[in-house]
Amino acid sequence: MDKNSRLEKMLSALSNDDQDALEALFKYYYPRLCHFSKSFLKLDEGIDDILQEVFLKIWINRKKINNTQTFNAYIYTITRNLLLNELRNRLNDRKAKDALFEKSVAEEFLLFKQIEFDELTEKVNQIVSHLPEKQKEIFTLSRTKGLSHKEISQELHIAEKTVEYHIHQVIEILKKQLKGMGLYIMLYICLVL
Repeated sequence: MDKNSRLEKMLSALSNDDQDALEALFKYYYPRLCHFSKSFLKLDEGIDDILQEVFLKIWINRKKINNTQTFNAYIYTITRNLLLNELRNRLNDRKAKDALFEKSVAEEFLLFKQIEFDELTEKVNQIVSHLPEKQKEIFTLSRTKGLSHKEISQELHIAEKTVEYHIHQVIEILKKQLKGMGLYIMLYICLVL
């Protein structure tokens, strides 16, 4: 039996007060409406209540539903209208407004910081690329590969104090080159470098 025939059979049974038909419609449409609702509201909270109301309206209007061609549009229209009502209620609710605002501000701040961090990383990489070969090699082993000063000295066959000296020189060069970029740079240098 194809989808339209099944839907026609369910709607016919529904109009004859068959609660099993309502349950079958619920099982079929609930996941689709849930996904639609979550993408519409951007929040999970309250969606179950809205969808219960959708199926309550379908049950109340079961005698009027007789067209299988328009049922899909009908159920999505009911859902959309209830979602719009919920959205209006949430926007009128001061607490919900504040929560939505805080969430969007936090997301925007994190995005801004990520962009700033990416730009900073790119600038550091650019500065490092212009360092003398020995400093570049030591810095890369220390910061990119995570080797200790002792491990670097053993790998390059140089004194540990020489490694410390070169890393100190590179950090000083970075501080000097990045001086105009503010306090965030110092945090970056402390945490990442």
